[in-house]
Amino acid sequence: MAKAIHSMIRVLDEARSLAFYETAFGLKVADRLDFETFTLVYLSNRESSFEVELTINKGRTEPYNLGDGYGHLAVSVDDVDAEHVRMLAAGLAPRKLVDFAPAGSVIARFFFIADPDGYQIEVLQRGGRYL
Repeated sequence: MAKAIHSMIRVLDEARSLAFYETAFGLKVADRLDFETFTLVYLSNRESSFEVELTINKGRTEPYNLGDGYGHLAVSVDDVDAEHVRMLAAGLAPRKLVDFAPAGSVIARFFFIADPDGYQIEVLQRGGRYL
């Protein structure tokens, strides 16, 4: 059986990305591997063993083109309303809260936020299939 362990994204500015992920999601550096042309930084918190891997290509100055293939990462939280307020207060610019009810009953409550490189992150109210 396979176990999901991390998702990798390429970021332009390591310090800016570290600050965002810590402020937004409490992710801290779990490991850092420095190589000649790139650095890998693994971020995690106590909520899950799943990590976000940041890849920083040394010498790159142009933002990455995310294209039209990238979707989003998703995290669940105990209180999506409180997290939305907290991120607004921190100046992180979360988008509006959404009650997703395609058949009349709410099946998900969430908002999206973009990281400094434009990667989209969905923040879902914990419950149901979104534990």
